[in-house]
Amino acid sequence: MTVNKPRILVARRIFPEVVERLRTHFEVQSNDEDVAWGAAELAERLADKDGALTTGSQRIDAQLLAACPRLKIVANMAVGYNNFDVDAMSEAGVVGTNTPDVLTETTADFGFALVLATARRMTEAEHYLRAGRWQHWSYDMFAGAEVHGSTLGILGMGRIGQAIARRGAHGFGMRVLYHNRSRLAPEVEAECRAAYVSKEDLLAQADHLVLVLPYTAESHHAIGAAELARMKPTATLVNIARGGIVDDAALARALKERRIAAAGLDVFEGEPSVHPGLLEVPNVVLTPHIASATVATRLAMASLAADNLIAFFKEGRALTPVPGTAATT
Repeated sequence: MTVNKPRILVARRIFPEVVERLRTHFEVQSNDEDVAWGAAELAERLADKDGALTTGSQRIDAQLLAACPRLKIVANMAVGYNNFDVDAMSEAGVVGTNTPDVLTETTADFGFALVLATARRMTEAEHYLRAGRWQHWSYDMFAGAEVHGSTLGILGMGRIGQAIARRGAHGFGMRVLYHNRSRLAPEVEAECRAAYVSKEDLLAQADHLVLVLPYTAESHHAIGAAELARMKPTATLVNIARGGIVDDAALARALKERRIAAAGLDVFEGEPSVHPGLLEVPNVVLTPHIASATVATRLAMASLAADNLIAFFKEGRALTPVPGTAATT
């Protein structure tokens, strides 16, 4: 007797070996051309699918779910899941999963790289050199801010925030302050050598502020004009969290007017579009959402997303379900 395999959509091009492993368990439609489908196109391709592997840029909401009655699980190849309407998925009985843990250290490495590049004005200096403008040495040429021994502020102290804190405290002798929705356990604070402060004190005291909080309705524009005004004029800001946490228009104005020294951004509102004001100022380091982009880490993320699909359909339970979504078949 022939048993029909569950049907799976892989919404963006991923590692071929992961797709082939999925094919041993499922009927797979894979977006090998890597087309960024719109909402209607995605819904059309998901209409007859039992599951999907998404990459964080595909919106799963009530309108899509209404058009996809067979859908049971969506596995995000990302730790964030702000592309999920969790309430709508719960109501429809659809499981969502993400990929925690496997990208923590790699993303923290990149976040700290942005701290260094931003503080030491590396992008400005490279553009200057490439333009053929370097003619002689000067004592103040691209003189930036100290990192070692300075104050590192972290807004959002989950796994990645803690990993950045450890790098700052243990590797660079930094004083580490953080603000979070809830205070960490004393032993975790001790390991990170981090002190809990109010958001207002964090903004006022940080020499280098790193954003690592999840994007929610409450965290939308958590850093706007008012918050930027509370920061030191010598401070730097790094965002490796999600676009929308920072008011990019307000940040562009603050950078242009030198109300903060510099910023390093890996995420943007409305990405892949970037606010034009950010492209016009020299004192910003811009990267295209690549904080987790090492081959090993991206492969681990894709593999965990695939493992979630396999475990769900074979064992009845996803490995890393998103809170608020159903956890069993």
